[in-house]
Amino acid sequence: MADHGEKGKFDADIPSSVLEEALRSVEKHGPAPAAKAEGDGPVEVEAPASAAALEAQLTLSQEKARETLERLKEEHERYLRAAADLENYKKRVVREKEELQRFAAERVVKDILPAIDNLERALAAAAADDALSGGVRLVLKQVEDALARHGVEARSALGQPFDPRHHEALSTVAAPDRPPGTVVSEHGRAWLMHGRLLRPAMVAVSAGGKGAPAAKEEAGPGGPPEKGGDQDKP
Repeated sequence: MADHGEKGKFDADIPSSVLEEALRSVEKHGPAPAAKAEGDGPVEVEAPASAAALEAQLTLSQEKARETLERLKEEHERYLRAAADLENYKKRVVREKEELQRFAAERVVKDILPAIDNLERALAAAAADDALSGGVRLVLKQVEDALARHGVEARSALGQPFDPRHHEALSTVAAPDRPPGTVVSEHGRAWLMHGRLLRPAMVAVSAGGKGAPAAKEEAGPGGPPEKGGDQDKP
């Protein structure tokens, strides 16, 4: 089987199928690890992880994923709230700007109202044949028309029930033909600007058919005056 014609030479007849099988085995398992030099110490071989360790790592990963998801959810909600607040702020600024433009002349109109009241009193006191009353009435109408173009209008309270939200009672008078609490006269009409009350109507209110009620006595520091006294003694 061996040829001893040359010293040290060894020949073997190995089938080619065996060599191919050996090569495939080497390629499958990879190259063998290199031998450590003598004196390098013991070779540490990493032990495969157990199922419990793998499960613990999986649980930890899931907890971290849940925490991250919660943080992302909170950030998203915070972003939505900030966006909503910004949108509401923009709408409020636009609304306040429009309101400021609508009521920019409010102070000027309030300063004009006493002059209108005086014109109305002058017309009420003028004689029927007064030549100037027609001119005064025309001027008053021009002023009212100019105010109406800016959303300012007057409202009369005559004959209406007294409303403290729109009326200011200056006095009470006897009015047998009017129910108590009815406006029987006015010293100045109510004025509104774009539906907002600028000045309430200054009115006199009916106190019923028996005359105006007596004025209430003001209470002193100790409260209302006590009944009785020297004049009540026999």
